[in-house]
Amino acid sequence: MNTDTLYSASSGFESACQIPALPSGHRSRGLHGHSYFATIRAQLPAGWAPFPGAEVEELRRRLEACVAPLDHALLNQTIEQPTDENIARWIRLRLEHEFGVPGIQQVGIQSTQHSGVDLDVKGMAHVWRRYRFQAAHKLPNVPMGHKCGRMHGHGFEVIVHANQDLGERDISIDYDHLDEVWAPFHAELNYHCLNEIEGLSNPTSEVISAWLWARMKPLLPELSWLTVYETGSCGANFDGQNYRIWKELTLDSAIQLKAAPADSPLRAIHGHTYTLRLHLSAELDAVMGWTVDFGDVKTLFDPIFKAIDHRPLYEIADLPDGDTASLAAWVLGKARVDLPQLDRVDMYETRGCGSIVSVATAVDLIPV
Repeated sequence: MNTDTLYSASSGFESACQIPALPSGHRSRGLHGHSYFATIRAQLPAGWAPFPGAEVEELRRRLEACVAPLDHALLNQTIEQPTDENIARWIRLRLEHEFGVPGIQQVGIQSTQHSGVDLDVKGMAHVWRRYRFQAAHKLPNVPMGHKCGRMHGHGFEVIVHANQDLGERDISIDYDHLDEVWAPFHAELNYHCLNEIEGLSNPTSEVISAWLWARMKPLLPELSWLTVYETGSCGANFDGQNYRIWKELTLDSAIQLKAAPADSPLRAIHGHTYTLRLHLSAELDAVMGWTVDFGDVKTLFDPIFKAIDHRPLYEIADLPDGDTASLAAWVLGKARVDLPQLDRVDMYETRGCGSIVSVATAVDLIPV
């Protein structure tokens, strides 16, 4: 199985800014501030890090040094129009030219808990905004006894992704415009039974995402992805043609990096509360309304999960080393035996710091 590996690192910084290009009276035109969170994902060549397995730590170190001038500073002194998108472009250029980071696939800037921008490998900016609604539903086509066949409810979340390449302009899609587009959908969905809404008689995450896409795309031509969360640990992506789902788990495990130098703390036994995310891609089942049942994913993956949760991972005989790339590749290889739809595994040791391993055909890098 041919796989691709991306290394991910993140760093936060506190900054003040104002956006002069915005219209007079816009709240972001005045002086304000954010707790920013920057994330970079890169394909790194062998030998780039001080030792095999140190890629994430080295990438994090260089990203922290890159954004250090922005921390507790007025961004306008460095970036003329410090929108999220322009900050991401500034970080990317600086990492490439001053910090020697090759193979950058994505740079993300999150300025609030609910909004941000992801700059892709082609330099296009995907502005995103997170929304919530409370609703009830049931899935009418599941087998007798399936818990989702009963009327129940969720605090749903939707992330709207809009692809707007900045080009020569200072401002791309304003978050307020996304709010205006979303408002009527919120009114239709929030505090309702989804089964009673036309087109949502079988309201799975996948069906909801396609329903929203069909109605939102004419209003927002830049729409590139929709992400629907049923719970905080599972959901679906839709881009107008392809469906992807993910299931997220956490595990508490001990590791040590065998390739680390003797004096490195990474050589010693240590541990993390890992975030593990399984991504699956399949055709939509026309009857069930899903690609794969989230419950089936959890059940089929459970033996692997039990083998790595609350365990000393360095005792697993066929695990090459304890770095996140090795762990993600190991999980992908083992899990695809029973979950052939699985095409990507994310393994994070801390927020935004870890590795993404995918089969060679899985090219989309959609933030979750």
